[in-house]
Amino acid sequence: MIAADALPATLRQVRKAQRLSQLELSLRLGVSQRHVSFVESGRARPSRELLLAWLQELDAPLALRNEAMLQAGYAPVYSAAPLHAPALAPVNQALEQLLVAHDPMPAFVIDAQWNLLRINRGGHWLAATLLPWATALGAAEPVNMLDLLADPEGLTRSILNLSEVGPAMLAILRHEAAVQPAIAPRVEAFAALLSDRLGGQLPGAVWSSPAAPVLTTRYGTPHGELAFFSMFTTFGTPQDITLASLRVEHLFAADAATRAILDRQVAALT
Repeated sequence: MIAADALPATLRQVRKAQRLSQLELSLRLGVSQRHVSFVESGRARPSRELLLAWLQELDAPLALRNEAMLQAGYAPVYSAAPLHAPALAPVNQALEQLLVAHDPMPAFVIDAQWNLLRINRGGHWLAATLLPWATALGAAEPVNMLDLLADPEGLTRSILNLSEVGPAMLAILRHEAAVQPAIAPRVEAFAALLSDRLGGQLPGAVWSSPAAPVLTTRYGTPHGELAFFSMFTTFGTPQDITLASLRVEHLFAADAATRAILDRQVAALT
């Protein structure tokens, strides 16, 4: 049975994650602030049409929209086809094209919980270089990237500029956790590790003016320092929960030395 206050709590959480006031939301929806307040306090229930518009305006994840619809007593709206379903064959082809085209630079397909679903040759090489102990992981279930961040022997051990990139990463992850509560325990495990590594300075790592237009992560490796910045590819206007949860993280070399190392090392894998 769904608790009576589940829907109000969900709607409040998503609105606050988007940093919208009740007044701002009411203006966007074309309803009174009083009605928004009544819905969020459980004193009124929105119609199906209003709830759909409400969740759309808040840009809630599709899985959360389905959950909210069920909490309100309505049928869910979005499908959740498994990635291997025949209907998603064109999607799988597109993902494979993205991964192959990005070689030798690393690229990873991850879902909303940060489970690693696919990886290209550059990604395999980088993972084996940074985490040689983890190469056997993933045989039974997907590797979770947040677990690798939170593990004391994980990714943070190789990051040379952790005091610079760590707090920024944590801020992004906490924002995601506000609308994806399932990842919150892993995010806070990373926060605890980060605080320990930074000598308890979290979240107060001293802010300074950015030295570059994108944040660059620098890793110490047996091959020398590697520097990357990242971009994400997502599906436009997805109408399925599985597709909405997927994204491809592309790492790009931030300097010529990193590019040369990847070119040489990944070419040697063939």
